[in-house]
Amino acid sequence: MPLRGGVFAFLAIVLAVFSATASAQDEKNQVTGSLGRIFISDQGIQGATYFNPFVRSGKGLTFELSYARRFFANPIFGVSAEVPVVCNFDEDLNSGANVVPTDYRQIFVTPAARLNLFPLTRVSPWVSFGGGFAHFSENGSLIYGGANPAVSTTSGVIEGGLGIDVRPFRGRVRRLGIRGEVRDFWSGTPDLPLADTGKTRQHNYLLGGGATWNF
Repeated sequence: MPLRGGVFAFLAIVLAVFSATASAQDEKNQVTGSLGRIFISDQGIQGATYFNPFVRSGKGLTFELSYARRFFANPIFGVSAEVPVVCNFDEDLNSGANVVPTDYRQIFVTPAARLNLFPLTRVSPWVSFGGGFAHFSENGSLIYGGANPAVSTTSGVIEGGLGIDVRPFRGRVRRLGIRGEVRDFWSGTPDLPLADTGKTRQHNYLLGGGATWNF
């Protein structure tokens, strides 16, 4: 009797795994909404002789909306195409002189390829790599008053990221998941004509988390 009970339990587990796998195979689309912060390293201003001769960036509250379509999956790995759209509407700036705007906005749109490990399970780590464009729109005022002579700029951007998707729910909300992620957007720089850092590219590190919907 114990042996028969063990066989039934094993078969039940196998059926549950195959059922979950079949369900995951059918869910080829994914929409993600997340919230996070962008981190940018401080940059020295060339030739500056005043106190605090740096362009210092804040940690702007950032929103991401992305869509992904899976093209291939087996129990070990899956390949998807994704399009993350990332918006940071208030990247604060500071410096020791009146040479930078109060803030600027960032938008990144970067179509990418994503590789998921164990895509048919409830826990799936992933890496992403792609490229697109970045747009910077600066405030018209400098931090200590006066007009900002800078203009809005657009540049190419390379995106690299890694994260993890977790599917903890069952039943009617089984399509809902949780995501944690880190992405680097290597882009051009905002236009800072009064604060020449000598840099033409910068890393914009996004640390965020949110929810996914799989269908």
